[in-house]
Amino acid sequence: MATADTAAKKDTDKSGRAYERVVLKLSGESLQGSQGYGIHAETVHAIAREVKAAYDLGVQLAIVVGGGNIFRGTRQKSLAIDRATGDHMGMLATVINGLALLDALEKQGCYTRLMSAIEMHQVAEPFIRRRATRHLEKGRIVIFAAGTGNPYFSTDTAAALRAMEIHAQVILKATRVDGIYDADPEKVPGAKKFETISHMDVIQKGLSVMDSTAISLCMDNKLPIIIFNLSVPGNIKRVVMGEKVGSTVRT
Repeated sequence: MATADTAAKKDTDKSGRAYERVVLKLSGESLQGSQGYGIHAETVHAIAREVKAAYDLGVQLAIVVGGGNIFRGTRQKSLAIDRATGDHMGMLATVINGLALLDALEKQGCYTRLMSAIEMHQVAEPFIRRRATRHLEKGRIVIFAAGTGNPYFSTDTAAALRAMEIHAQVILKATRVDGIYDADPEKVPGAKKFETISHMDVIQKGLSVMDSTAISLCMDNKLPIIIFNLSVPGNIKRVVMGEKVGSTVRT
């Protein structure tokens, strides 16, 4: 398989895609829409349509979804819940989101599988690396739920880990902003946008791209990350076609 940098620079094939296999990282909050909590049906179906546009190009798509719209592990402090218990609650929330996303994708005609890092056979397949890779090779979208299956690790880290395991060429992180800035652009007018930045600079500058464990894992394995605005229609397709969208983190 070609390296990520080679894939991004080479001419796209007849399907128009620049990447063969990608991991799309979605936050749980991206599923809540304007209601500000839970799962907003119209928003989930809109995301599914965006994913379908990339799927139709023939790109092998894996998705890691968070659970912050239902329960975020960091909330356990205010609830006096043990950290490990709170993190497991958050993992179960990602399974709920994964099921909602699976249903929406199947309604779009996408063959989809949900794999969980925590075994729950009646709900999802257990995560097995070779089986996940085989699903992708057969043209199925794979949704990875329950994070890494371990407390103290975020779904950002899960996305990085799964990307390494399935040999993805890039992580696509969907956010509310159009890239990486030196300050929160929603709060700081005139914040500087980085078109390209290194993994090390992200860590040293303390930029809120992904948590430091995820960034370090990507840096060690020379895996690029593309940060883009999910709310702009067509952005997922543009990214997999190799167009300049958002900001890129690379070694």
